[in-house]
Amino acid sequence: MAPSTIPGKLKRLRRPALRRFALLCALLAACSASVLGQSAVESESQEPVAGGQEPVQPPIPAEDQSQALAARPMAGVPATVHGVVRNAATGEPLPRALVRVEGDASTGALTDGEGRFELEGVPSGPQTIQLKKPGFHDRSYATEEIGNQSDGPAHSVLVTPGMPELTFALSPSSAIQGHIELSTGDPAGEITVILLKQVTRNGRALWAQSATTRTNAQGAYRFAGLSAGHYSVATLPALESEPAVTVVAATGAGSVERNGYPSVYFPEARGFAEAGRIRLTRGQDAEANLRLALEPFHPVTATAVLPGGRTFGGKESAQGIFGSFSIAKVLDAAGRPLPYSFGFDTESRTFQASLPDGAYTLLVGVVVDEPEARSGQSAARMKSRNQSLLVGYAEFSMEGHAVSGLRIPLAPLMQRPIHLRLNRTALATAQESAALSRGLQSLVSVTATAAGDPALDDSSIDETSEEAGQDLLSLNIPSLGARWISTQVNDRAFCVDSFAAGPVNVAREPLNLGLMTTSPPMEVVLRDDCARLELELPRALATFLPGDEPFYTVYVVPDFDTTVDIPPMSVHPSSGASLAMDGLTPGSYHVYTFNRPVRLEYRNPAALAALATPGQAVTLSPGASTELVLEVPSR
Repeated sequence: MAPSTIPGKLKRLRRPALRRFALLCALLAACSASVLGQSAVESESQEPVAGGQEPVQPPIPAEDQSQALAARPMAGVPATVHGVVRNAATGEPLPRALVRVEGDASTGALTDGEGRFELEGVPSGPQTIQLKKPGFHDRSYATEEIGNQSDGPAHSVLVTPGMPELTFALSPSSAIQGHIELSTGDPAGEITVILLKQVTRNGRALWAQSATTRTNAQGAYRFAGLSAGHYSVATLPALESEPAVTVVAATGAGSVERNGYPSVYFPEARGFAEAGRIRLTRGQDAEANLRLALEPFHPVTATAVLPGGRTFGGKESAQGIFGSFSIAKVLDAAGRPLPYSFGFDTESRTFQASLPDGAYTLLVGVVVDEPEARSGQSAARMKSRNQSLLVGYAEFSMEGHAVSGLRIPLAPLMQRPIHLRLNRTALATAQESAALSRGLQSLVSVTATAAGDPALDDSSIDETSEEAGQDLLSLNIPSLGARWISTQVNDRAFCVDSFAAGPVNVAREPLNLGLMTTSPPMEVVLRDDCARLELELPRALATFLPGDEPFYTVYVVPDFDTTVDIPPMSVHPSSGASLAMDGLTPGSYHVYTFNRPVRLEYRNPAALAALATPGQAVTLSPGASTELVLEVPSR
C-alpha cells in the first residue's frame, strides 16, 4: 500500500481502533528511536512527511502518552542516570555522597563538589537506587522499630534513555554527647548510659529505650547517627567498686553495706517524670552532662513462700513441686521496672539486693511443675508436664538502713479472661463455618503494651493473649502497671465490633493491672458484615514514569473508638496504583495521604487537627465495598 493512501484508510477507522493504531505507531517509533540513540519525540518532530503532508502518525491523546512511555519495551538498553544530591536541611549540594544501583557493585559514583553524579551503562527498566553518606540518612519508614535505625525504603527509579535529571535529598544525622562527673572526683569510666526516644507506635506517642553506651576513661559518652525527634538520657546504677556492672548482690552479701551511684536522668532527676527532654532537629547536636552522687546502698533480703507455707529453695523439690527461678524485678512505687537487679542465694534461700533509699516493690515469679511430676521421669516426660507460674510481690521503703525478713507469698498468676462473642448478620460461607467450628479463640488475639514512663531495664515487652477454651482468651501479665490494649482478628471475614472492659474505655485510656487483683470483665464482640475499602491513586499519578517514583503513605483512621490498629500503608505505581483493605469495621473514617513516609499519631486528636489537610471522609457500609480516589499532595 502506498504511503499516500494511508490517511484515507485512517479516516474510515472508528475512534477506538484509531487510538489503538496510534498507540502501536508510537511504540514502534519508540523502539526505532532507542536503537538509533534518539528519543521518540525527537524522531517524530524531525521527520516531516514528503510533499508537505501531515505526518502519517496522528496525535496521541494525552491520556495515552504516559502509557506509551511506560510501556516501551526497552529493558536492558543502556542508559545514563544523572542528577544531584542535596542536604535536606539546608538545600545545599552534598558532595561525596555514594549513589549506586542496588545489586550491581560496579554501578556507583560519588557526587562531585556541586553534588552532581552520573551513572553510565545502567540497564533500562525499573532499578533500585541507594544513597549513602556518613553522617547522613535517607528517608525513614512510616513505622518505627526501636533498635532498627536503618534508612527507609530505597528509591525506585524507571531508567530510560534520555530520562530526566534526578534530585535526591539526604538528612544530616544528629548526636547527643556529654560527660559524667562523680561526686568523689574519680574518673567516671565504664558507666552505662541509656538513650530513650519518643516513638510513634500504633498511633500513640510512647517512650522506649533506643540505645546504650558506656563512658570512656574520662567519663565522656556519645550517641551518634540520630534522627530528628525527642530524647532523654539516663544512667544505670553502679557500685563504687565495680562501676561497669549493674548492681547485683553477691552471695552472702545480705548484710553488707555498700556505696554506689543511683540511676539519674538528665539533668539531675531520679525519675523520668522530672527528667529533661532533648529535642533534636536535623543535623543538630546536643550536650547532656550528668553528675552522679555517691550514696549508701543498703542490703535487702526476702524469702519467697510457696503455696502451703514452704520456702522456695531453688531447683530442688518441695512437696512434689519442682520450681525454677524465672522472674525477679525491682519496681518503683508505681510498678515500673527499675534497673536494679537482685539475685538468689541457694544457701540461705533468700533473694538479695543492694538499693539506695526509696520506695520499692520486689516482684518474684517461679515456674513450677504439677505435683504429679517426679524426679525419676525421663527428660521427654519432664518436658511434657504441665507447668504454671507462681508470682508474688512485697512493698517496702529504704530509709537509711537495711531491710531484712521480707516475705513474698507466691500464688498462681491471676487469670484475666476475655470472652469472645459473634454478632451474626449474614449467612456464613463454608469457609467461615469451618473457621467458626474451631472457636473464636483461634481467630482473635489481644496484645497488652506497657504505657506510661519507659523502663531502663529494657523489659517493656508486649504480652499476648493465650487460648483458654471455647470462645475464651486469657491475658496473663506477670507484671504491674498500665497497659494499652489492642485487638487483632486473623480472619478478614470477621471484624471487631466492640471491646468492653468494665467502665474503662480501653481505646482511649490504658488498663491498670495488679498482680493479685481481678481485672474488669472483658469481652470482645465480633461481627461478620465487615466492609471493604478500595483506594486508588489519581489517574495522572497511576503510571510509573521515567525518574524517581513517587512514594505515598496512607493512613485509614476510624472516627469511632476501637482497639483495632490499622498500620500505615504505602502505595506507588510500580506495585499497583490501588490497594484494597478487607475486614474493616463498618463506620466513618478519615483517610490521610502523604507524599513521603510519615509517622502519624492518629490516636491523638490534636495531632490530626494540626495537619495541613483534614483528610478525606468516607463511610463504610456493612458488607459493602467502597471505592475512594486518594487526594495526593503535590511533591
